[in-house]
Amino acid sequence: MGDLIKQALDMGWPALALLAGLLVYFQVSISDPAAKKRATFKTFIGMLATLMLFMAIANYKENFYGENRLLPVSLVMVTATTFMLALYFTNLGALLKIGGLMFFVAAFLSGYGNWLPQVEGGFPPKVEKLEYSGMTAQQLADEGEKIIFGGVGKNKEQGAIGKGQCPLCHAFHAGMLGERAPNLQGLPERAGKERLEDPKYSKGHPEKREYAQKEAFPGSGTAENGQEYIAESHACPNCYVVAGYGVKGTNDKESPMPSIHKPPISLSLDELAAVDTWLYVREGRDAPSFDEIVKSYEKFIPEADRPKKQEEKSGPPSALMADGTETVDQIFAKAQCVSCHTIPGIPGANGTIGPKLVEGTNAPTRIKDKDYKGTAKTTPDYIMESIVNPSAYVVKPFPDNTMPKVFGQKLSAGALKKIVDYLSQVYEGKEPPKIS
Repeated sequence: MGDLIKQALDMGWPALALLAGLLVYFQVSISDPAAKKRATFKTFIGMLATLMLFMAIANYKENFYGENRLLPVSLVMVTATTFMLALYFTNLGALLKIGGLMFFVAAFLSGYGNWLPQVEGGFPPKVEKLEYSGMTAQQLADEGEKIIFGGVGKNKEQGAIGKGQCPLCHAFHAGMLGERAPNLQGLPERAGKERLEDPKYSKGHPEKREYAQKEAFPGSGTAENGQEYIAESHACPNCYVVAGYGVKGTNDKESPMPSIHKPPISLSLDELAAVDTWLYVREGRDAPSFDEIVKSYEKFIPEADRPKKQEEKSGPPSALMADGTETVDQIFAKAQCVSCHTIPGIPGANGTIGPKLVEGTNAPTRIKDKDYKGTAKTTPDYIMESIVNPSAYVVKPFPDNTMPKVFGQKLSAGALKKIVDYLSQVYEGKEPPKIS
């Protein structure tokens, strides 16, 4: 504010000097004390109004072309100035009030426009074609971190999540417990020393496995080293399930993890190589070469099932899990809701890590529960709140913080609306709505 006043004084000094001269004129030439008093007061108001006018101009000049675009502030100052002058210059009062009203409307519309979310126009971003095979280990690791967490250096940020969606279930640092999947710190070393040596893994003898799948595909066999184990666990999560992390009710025979080379995640072999390289490099270990990692995946993913490479895809990868153009069942799949929840009417949604989503029945009861901490008054509001702020009501006996709190940023408004509309119509014991 001090800088604004200084600028206004600098810009308006000649006008203020003129007004000061008028003040002297009134004091000298008017003999009637009452008239002199009124003239002096009006002159003071004029000086104050002039100062505010020049402050408005200074604000406009300083801020309008910046990122904050504070045009409404300038208009508010001008509005206040015109109404102030109208109070004391009655002969021009009507004209000044009309002008003040116009400036007020302009300030309101401008402020409302600035309040709305701003969308920057321009050409679509250039598609970046990455040549993974020519990258150094560090470059590959950086790309892997982007795929897992959405950016380089974000691996310690709460809620950071990238295209791979791994942090939805896994923890990556010491002391962090994953409710749905093992902590992946030290995986490159544990893969060879612990996992492959576990009798339940049945290295070299897939026929002896007691899991939901014997092999990634008939004849693929089992992993022979740590990197192959990592590749197999990504391609065929049901080939070996770490004790305590299986789907509830399956006695750890089935994994809730999807095959990440398949939809909705669909990482290419190049991208999988980048992810695995980060797992090694971030621990200061020498990673296998790009070709060695790709070869390990080729052992467990048939050529017909391999996603296209990133450079063959059209357009840049989206930061959103779902943009709202999908059907509601596709949105549930892309957000991995089907891995944790049972959702009537949604194919494959048989998860038991989270509560059954019959929200048409559940929501009204939970809103009235004494343990409810949210602000929702209706079923749709409760569903939306439970997505963006799961801790507002924690369904027993499920622990708090099991559900990630990133879906408000990772699902578009259209995708969220489709989820809310669908779940609002799901009632216990009734036929679920049709997927449209």
